[in-house]
Amino acid sequence: MAERRVVVTGASSGIGAATVRRFAELGWQTVAIARREDRLRALAAETGAHPIVCDVTDEAQVARMAAEVAETGGATGLVNNAGGALGTESVERALNEDWRRMFEVNVIGLRTVTAALLPVLRDGARAGLDADGAGWASILNLTSTAGHAAYPGGGGYNAAKYAAHAVTEVLRLELAGEPIRVMELAPGLVHTEEFTLNRLRGDAAAAAKPYEDVIPLAPEDVARVLVGAFEQPPHVNQDLIVIRPVAQSSVFHTHRGPLVPKAEA
Repeated sequence: MAERRVVVTGASSGIGAATVRRFAELGWQTVAIARREDRLRALAAETGAHPIVCDVTDEAQVARMAAEVAETGGATGLVNNAGGALGTESVERALNEDWRRMFEVNVIGLRTVTAALLPVLRDGARAGLDADGAGWASILNLTSTAGHAAYPGGGGYNAAKYAAHAVTEVLRLELAGEPIRVMELAPGLVHTEEFTLNRLRGDAAAAAKPYEDVIPLAPEDVARVLVGAFEQPPHVNQDLIVIRPVAQSSVFHTHRGPLVPKAEA
């Protein structure tokens, strides 16, 4: 059976980089996709990943990336992780430029990469036939709990992640009958080095506030769950996985301070 090989977008930092590391730990061959070549090279040196510099919002770059994946060993897995948020302004005061950028990377980029790599994944499934004549491929889209519950100031990010959730559901319907599972992982509060900092336009003090007095998820926590979905038997499709820190019971409520058992009533 063909070697397991997975493409991970947004791999230069945060959840993407942690996902590449986790796949590598479990013996998967990985293709790491991101815009920042220096970070990709460092990750490749650490994990053995095949690095490809690519902006998922550029169709020509995505086409070249897909061709390189096919030429260097193909793939049986895709993680659409590239994404991000810009701003916390209200719908009334938001900048259309920020909304366009969020839709370009979170939705249109996801679609562009998926469309470019579906032929590669189908070839991987054919090449991966086992003794029973079965071959499989997997797609997992990393969305957010922001794509399942709206909140004030979420505006464009909520809209983009709701759209990514919808695209995932449509794709699953459109691929029905093929041996390609389509999964979604929606994390809640995750502390990465860049997400909130980028969203708040470099304001480090404001970016630290959501994580005060709470134990958030780490990128490695998300990566373990994400890669675990790929490690399930290939006929098992985890349509939607929601992962939050214990302290976060919803997008509207995060307990701050120690988690202590209540006294008996």
